[in-house]
Order: sequence, then structure tokens, then C-alpha cells
Amino acid sequence: MVSHTDQPFIAATADVAEGAQVGERTKVWHLAQVREGAVLGADCIVGRGAYVGPGVEIGEGSKLQNYALVYEPARLARGVFIGPAAVLTNDEYPRAITPEGQLKSADDWDAVGVEIGEGASIGARAVCIAPVRVGAWALVAAGAVVTKDVPDFALVVGVPARRIGWVGRAGRPLSQDGEDWVCPATGERYRESSGTLHPLA
Repeated sequence: MVSHTDQPFIAATADVAEGAQVGERTKVWHLAQVREGAVLGADCIVGRGAYVGPGVEIGEGSKLQNYALVYEPARLARGVFIGPAAVLTNDEYPRAITPEGQLKSADDWDAVGVEIGEGASIGARAVCIAPVRVGAWALVAAGAVVTKDVPDFALVVGVPARRIGWVGRAGRPLSQDGEDWVCPATGERYRESSGTLHPLA
């Protein structure tokens, strides 16, 4: 049985579709919209004016800051951060009308999604161009435009986004110590191999 304190909070001005699932203790704030079939895990925050498209899946403990736009069929793992006004797109070849001049309908295009791994962060006003995957614990800098997959723990910046370093689970840039990469916040050590980073036991 869900206790009173475990109930989700939905602001009176938020628009949450009847068919959406909102997890325990999740908060959906002023003017946010959560469409039909969306699934939000427990302990999430959906900020003012944010948009969650139909069927989008968002893992527990994730945060969508104000005016973030998450279009279907995006999949967010647990603990994902989406910064203010960031956009996860869903159309490879966007057009309002068909070549014949008719208004496009859902049958005229195939939605493609953005996948975000556990603990990853997308900075303010960044854009992820679907289809693309941002790896676990990666950090996409504010204003970056992601056009290709981002490895786990990667720090990417720019337009188009490119990797300039590595970050740890605390989100801080790692410094190199011999063959290892070290987190200044936690002391965790990582090792790079063939362009990917792995935590050391």
C-alpha cells in the first residue's frame, strides 16, 4: 500500500494524461505536460513547462529541469539529469508537410529516439539529435549538439559535440595519474581502453 507521503505530487496547472504512470514521490510542477503512456519512475522531478512525450520512459531519481523537451520514444535510465531547455529530438528528416504539400501525420514518418544511460547529464539548452545514445555517467555540456553516440563517462562539448575528457560518477572531470584516471571528488579510479573508460574495482 502506498502511504500518503509516497504519493506523487502533480501541480494543479500541470497536464498529466490519464494513461501516464507517475511513480511514488515524483513531482510534476507548474505547466509541465506528461503525455499518454509515459512512465515516470519514483522520486523524479519534472520542472516547470517541461514536456514528456507519449510512451517516454524515465527512470527513478531523474530530473527534468524547466522547459526540457523529451520527445517520444526517448528512454532515460535511472538518475538522469536533463538541464533547462534541453531537447531530445525524434525526427531524422523533419518536415511539416509531405512532398505533395499535405500536412504530415503520424503515418508519414517514423519516430526515432534518444537513449540516456544511468546517471548521465545533459546540460542547459543542449540538443540530442535522434537516433543517438548518451552513455552512463556521461556529461553533455550546456549548448552542445549531440549528433553521434557518446561513450560512458565521456565529457562532450561543442557543435557538433566532441569528447574533450572524462568525468566520474560525481560529475567532476577526471585527471590522469599514469595509466589511470582519478576523480578529484571521490578518489575513484578508472582506466581507458580502446576509447572507452571503465571503473577499476
